[in-house]
Amino acid sequence: MGSVRKASAWLGLVDDNDDERYYDDDYSEGTDSGEAWVTDPRVKVAADTAEEKGRRIGTVTPDSFRDARAIGELFREGVPVIVNLTAMEAGDAKRVVDFAAGLIFGLRGSIERVSTRVFLLTPANTEIVNGDPSGRRADGFFNQS
Repeated sequence: MGSVRKASAWLGLVDDNDDERYYDDDYSEGTDSGEAWVTDPRVKVAADTAEEKGRRIGTVTPDSFRDARAIGELFREGVPVIVNLTAMEAGDAKRVVDFAAGLIFGLRGSIERVSTRVFLLTPANTEIVNGDPSGRRADGFFNQS
């Protein structure tokens, strides 16, 4: 294919049929034997490994107060939850924050505002590490003196 034709195809001015020559005509569809793929039992899915090590974080973006149940269920399991209330009306968002405050009080967790209308709920056994410059060592990598 010439450079002008390639440029025209890239811009979408002409159809690029040059890729058809790379397809294998011997491929036949419908040869599925009906068996599910068997994976190596030594390979674990990332979600399973994260659950075993307690490295899960839930994110919930509720549309209404009815979605608060998902926040409570995750938090009861000991999973930190990021609650994004940006899609909610102000009245319902306040109710969800009140619900979250009750959760963290009852289960001895903590709540931290991440940004406007976004909150992080953490269980009692979770430490929040901030990226504040005051917490860094004076001889650290970013020391410019």
